[in-house]
Amino acid sequence: MRAILQRVTEASVEINGGEARGIGPGFVILVGVQEGDTAREAAFLADKTAALRVFTDGEDKMNLSLLDVGGSALVISNFTLYADCRKGRRPSFVRAEKPPAADELYQEYCRRLQAAGVGEVKTGQFGAKMKVSLVNDGPVTIFLDTDEIMPGAAKQGTQNEPAPAAGLGKDRENG
Repeated sequence: MRAILQRVTEASVEINGGEARGIGPGFVILVGVQEGDTAREAAFLADKTAALRVFTDGEDKMNLSLLDVGGSALVISNFTLYADCRKGRRPSFVRAEKPPAADELYQEYCRRLQAAGVGEVKTGQFGAKMKVSLVNDGPVTIFLDTDEIMPGAAKQGTQNEPAPAAGLGKDRENG
């Protein structure tokens, strides 16, 4: 799973040209689900989101989490986080999970945010046409990918290990 966290002073989403949902200070979170993701990724990502210390304390240092500041979350499903732009000019979305399974994991992520203690969790509507408005605070924008940050989360066909540093190839491994 992937999430883009944007620290905001306020944000809202308009759904299908009608209903609007909004929050005050907290995060706008764009969530993408990859084929093969499970509730385990949703839980890990939600816990990381709630506890990530990117809000400023009294000394203007990023030491506080969403939980610490009593912030809100506006969570928007976004399959385009799995766009593959390596070929041509039109992105491919084949790595994105199919809608029914993706929606379930998106909902699970939202439930887990609430279970972690985030007091106000508002959502967009999965699959709907949405217009998101926000006032980015900082700006602070963080990209999280469970394939990179979750222990043991490497999926088949992905690379979870960092590349060796320059000059530290095979010779380094052999002593």
